[in-house]
Amino acid sequence: MKTQLVTGGAGFIGSAYVLQVRARGARVINLDKLTYSGNTKNLISLANDPEHIFIHGDIGNRELVRHLLRTYQPDAIVNFAAESHVDRSILDPDIFIKTNVLGTGVLLRQSLEFYQSLPSDKQKKFKLLHVSTDEVYGSLNEKEDAFTEENAYRPNSPYSASKASSDHLVRAFHETYGLPTLITNCSNNYGPRQFPEKLIPVIILKALQRESLPVYGNGENIRDWLHVEDHCEAIACVLEKGAPGETYNIGGRAEYRNIDVVKSICAILNELVPHSDGPYEKLITYVNDRLGHDYRYAINCTKIESQLGWKPRHTFTQGLRETIQWYLKNSAWINDVQSGSYLEYQQQNYHDRGEK
Repeated sequence: MKTQLVTGGAGFIGSAYVLQVRARGARVINLDKLTYSGNTKNLISLANDPEHIFIHGDIGNRELVRHLLRTYQPDAIVNFAAESHVDRSILDPDIFIKTNVLGTGVLLRQSLEFYQSLPSDKQKKFKLLHVSTDEVYGSLNEKEDAFTEENAYRPNSPYSASKASSDHLVRAFHETYGLPTLITNCSNNYGPRQFPEKLIPVIILKALQRESLPVYGNGENIRDWLHVEDHCEAIACVLEKGAPGETYNIGGRAEYRNIDVVKSICAILNELVPHSDGPYEKLITYVNDRLGHDYRYAINCTKIESQLGWKPRHTFTQGLRETIQWYLKNSAWINDVQSGSYLEYQQQNYHDRGEK
């Protein structure tokens, strides 16, 4: 793909994708609203790169999206733009509906208009890839098979419901108008530059500050963990080889209970940065569970592996250690993102929740 419009390209996953695709030589038009989790410092290595064009804006701004499509004539669109934290969606679902549903609708409408204006040879090469989540499928018990692309949608949080809605819109624009779309549904991502409100960075940073390590409920909830670099390589693979109209599940084949992830982080920190007050594990505190907390997510990624030839490169043990080492080496990045609004959110979500 010679030119890609990447939306949400300053966020955790989006910025990792932008860095990868620029390394492969594609020009990137990067549209990001720069909400709490968007951070241009994720892209500092591209600061003087003329082939990375950053635009501060919203996918819900139809005039801006139309202008970017007409001006830069992208060969592909990759949509990462989304509000993405379940806990925030419980506190305030409105922005999730606005961005994830209405914003995606605007992007699709303008993309269709642009696609229909292209000559036939360029239409054959054009694709729009929508990045989604495994949470649209709902929750599994311990014995159920992992999610496949054929699972029915059963979202249980305002976040996952908004993403399910956007997935349906993407599919509808393909079926109704012939817009060449692709959907990817991924499992829990982790890795460098993740905004510190997700489980792994929360535990790393609170442990380093010798704060309580909050674990929801009894810590038995299970997640399938996917390294962000593996995820971005999978997206590039789907964009290159995927069939329009298809959905591809992307997973790390690494299911772990939340409490086991927390204890693994503590064990690595005990080794890398031992503390005189004793092991980090003694900081673990069980707090009241969040509303509608899904028990288990698991991705069956046989389709992308067998049809497109992608497989994750990182083991969870290797990836977790590398992630912790990145946070230990990048205190300036951490200090920059831990703003007043972030601290207010931490107070509201964890400290006000209370211990069990």
